[in-house]
Amino acid sequence: MLGKLDLSAFIHGPIETVAQLSVVFGVVVVVGLLSYYKAWGWLWREYLTSLDAKKIGIMYIALSFVMLARGAVDAFMMRTQQAIEVGANSGFLSPDHYAQVFTAHGVIMIFFVAMPFMFGLINLIVPLQIGAKDVAYPFLNSMSFWLTVVGAVLINLSLVVGEFAATGWLAYPPLSELQFSPGVGVDYYIWALQIAGVGTLISGINFLVTITTMRLKDMSWMKMPIFVWTVFGAMILVIFAFPILTGTLGLLSLDRIAGFHFFTTDLGGSAMMYVNLIWAWGHPEVYILILPAFGIFSEIVPTFSQKRLFGYTSMVVATLAIVFLSFIVWVHHFFTMGAGADVNAFFGIMTMAIAIPTGVKVFNWLFTMFRGRILFKTPMLWFMGFLTTFVLGGATGVLLAVPGADFQLHNSLFLVAHFHNMIIGGVLFGFFAGFVYWFPKIFGFMLNERLGVYAFWCWIVGFVLAFIPLYILGLMGMTRRLYEVSPQFHPLLVVAGVGAAVIALGMFFQVLQLVVSIWQRKENPAGDNPWNGTHLEWQTSSPPPFDPERSNDGVMVGILAGLFGFAMIWQIWWLAVIGLVGVLAVLIARSFQHHEHS
Repeated sequence: MLGKLDLSAFIHGPIETVAQLSVVFGVVVVVGLLSYYKAWGWLWREYLTSLDAKKIGIMYIALSFVMLARGAVDAFMMRTQQAIEVGANSGFLSPDHYAQVFTAHGVIMIFFVAMPFMFGLINLIVPLQIGAKDVAYPFLNSMSFWLTVVGAVLINLSLVVGEFAATGWLAYPPLSELQFSPGVGVDYYIWALQIAGVGTLISGINFLVTITTMRLKDMSWMKMPIFVWTVFGAMILVIFAFPILTGTLGLLSLDRIAGFHFFTTDLGGSAMMYVNLIWAWGHPEVYILILPAFGIFSEIVPTFSQKRLFGYTSMVVATLAIVFLSFIVWVHHFFTMGAGADVNAFFGIMTMAIAIPTGVKVFNWLFTMFRGRILFKTPMLWFMGFLTTFVLGGATGVLLAVPGADFQLHNSLFLVAHFHNMIIGGVLFGFFAGFVYWFPKIFGFMLNERLGVYAFWCWIVGFVLAFIPLYILGLMGMTRRLYEVSPQFHPLLVVAGVGAAVIALGMFFQVLQLVVSIWQRKENPAGDNPWNGTHLEWQTSSPPPFDPERSNDGVMVGILAGLFGFAMIWQIWWLAVIGLVGVLAVLIARSFQHHEHS
């Protein structure tokens, strides 16, 4: 009746129980506050069922902030474990729990922090920049958001019921196969990503159509803002890359549920094929995230340099070059697989080649700043932090593009430091900059500048302390994901732990900035164009008008998809049928209704 689900799924060790109770307590507090302030009706009408892209964008960003807190806790746990695990002290995490933590951290930060943050900013700004009232398909936009929420809920539900994968964030076989992961952890991984991935794919199609068909009549392709161009490129990558992820995880699921052997050595399967497929999605995913961040900086640098953007045409060409090249570099993630010198040389050269259009963007930003009257407001500070960290990350990336060097550094902390240089110093700093830059436009009041500066400096100092030691440790030979470490690595791991604490202080200042700014919002009205921006979004009122159209169908699809995902994880087949049939029924019923905009 309940498949694999029984009471043992709720029984955890002491640390896991604390996490379990924290999740339950958080849910109870939120429900209690909403009930106390009688806000359920307002929340349902104004946000949860809204089809307005701006409100959906706000919900995306709220989701990303919640998941950032969860992912950050995982990071602090890992750093603390490695900092105190020395001599006779074995730390506070069991080896299996530690493996679950580093797996969840990677999955959450990529899929449920960076992706929702990106789509949040895209929803808020792209329609405004192209002069559109909304996106092409508002209902699909709502449904995409709720499918992403379902994925995030399933990740957190694994803290309460069952376990999460202990495989690493890409779940390589054979570790993710049933023989080595017989529990439901990998199944949580598969179905959280499958459901959220479908939402991402639908969003990619939605925004590609929106940009292509809904621009103002006199906005030709070469008059679009660079942010819109980078979103356009990212959505092309979404449409081509995410079906690969869906297919790959589908094959892994068949291995686990139906006894297939796509990725096992039995009956001719190949674990290496999984690695090949997952990175054919995975490397374009990096550029799906970084391209919109590049677009954000292309908006911020001219505004705060008080000049026009240098090299508009070359920026567009560089964006399209990155889109093309991002699909022919994925093998650099596994140079060590033994494909041969010819294959490694080709992908090494292509990896170096993709640095060229990226470098074009960096130099264009620098030339934009040249002889400009630069205003070092918080968005510009985030750009300067990005410039420092991203150039370092790019340089180490070119080093890793050399197969001989990669043979020595592959799977070491050097690689971990490089990846975080790109994702935190590139993607997250870019999204923070965009959030601060466009916040007054969306909400109509300014963020507290002083607290924003404090947050920035904590992030940049904490980042250097947290990740520069990992470069050194990687060169010393320390591999990633170690539960127990050699004594010679310990001092630098303590420094990295201090860096994580400083980043936590930066996150505290960001929360405080929001709280203080909301509290003082009447004293700090933004006006329609507080930064003297030049694109269309600054020609509307602050906040811009919201569309009252709403629908319950997106929420219903999300709930039913959640039931389907939970049922597939625990193999409750009757519930899976109900969930899947329910999703189809809602979509079919909606197709018979007339909706002017969606």
